[in-house]
Amino acid sequence: MQRVTLQIEKMSCGNCLETVKSALEGLDGVDRAHVHLEDKTARVDYDASRVNTKQMAEAVEEKGYMIVP
Repeated sequence: MQRVTLQIEKMSCGNCLETVKSALEGLDGVDRAHVHLEDKTARVDYDASRVNTKQMAEAVEEKGYMIVP
């Protein structure tokens, strides 16, 4: 299991937080996503043999948010 912290732009409320969390946890290989509204980050525990950060970024961006490199 690996962990990555993603910086996410455009989150402004609890609904945004839940949307991002669901998008990440809906990916095969993501074990858990801890999304923090205050610092606009998501700490994701994942299996690198099943999912990568590019797929995570695409899932978040499909919901209208942006991953900051």
